[in-house]
Amino acid sequence: MQLAHAGRKASVTEPWNHDKLIPVQDGGWKTVAPSPVAFSDEKDTPLELNVEEIKKIVSDFKAAAVRALAAGFKIIEIHGAHGYLINEFLSPLSNKRTDEYGGSYENRARFLLEIIAAIRSVWPDELPLFLRISASDWSDGGWTVADSVKLGELVKNRGVDLIDCSSGGVVSYAKIPAKPNYQVPFADAVRKTGILTGAVGIIVSPEQAEEILTNGQADLIFMARELLRDPYFPMRAARELGYDEMPWPVQYERAKRKK
Repeated sequence: MQLAHAGRKASVTEPWNHDKLIPVQDGGWKTVAPSPVAFSDEKDTPLELNVEEIKKIVSDFKAAAVRALAAGFKIIEIHGAHGYLINEFLSPLSNKRTDEYGGSYENRARFLLEIIAAIRSVWPDELPLFLRISASDWSDGGWTVADSVKLGELVKNRGVDLIDCSSGGVVSYAKIPAKPNYQVPFADAVRKTGILTGAVGIIVSPEQAEEILTNGQADLIFMARELLRDPYFPMRAARELGYDEMPWPVQYERAKRKK
């Protein structure tokens, strides 16, 4: 279960309806953020959260973890990437605060660290807690790979088991050179802190995924769009990589035969 707060990127239509701003009078709501800085000219300027509201959101993450556990989920991923609220606090491009939640690196990370502590207070030690980050803002003056490495050092002893290394999303003008494996170096760099990492982003073939793992650049491969295109990718990958022990759903066992 992935837990997220969309922050200033909330109150919009579905992605397939172009992420258009939904006005309050049409069922939308006033968005919130660490600072009253809009994501783009097409988006509304959010309200700046006060400390009491920040504490309430931290407690909301905790309550969501309790519900996830009761529902039977075995892994929680905190979504701290892609310009959502946690990412907005981390990045100096979106966090212009001057109180204990802004300014220095430690202050900008405070919101995330409080969320981690709150979730771990109710999430069993034996169940994994993942953290998704945007490892780079791809913009001058923004969050960097070095910042992500430092974050790995901060969270590895605070109950985070793995960092899922994505990137971008906090500003509309970032120039992202998307291509196969373009985010793998982020997972590789953060992994050197001693925390497990996941690689993500245009990983589309079994051989490509296997190479990342065997090279020790990441510990897990995260896939989204490729699994939407090919829901049976794990079974195909097992066959192509010569792994015959992959369990198939009993309804599909006849298809396991090559003839």
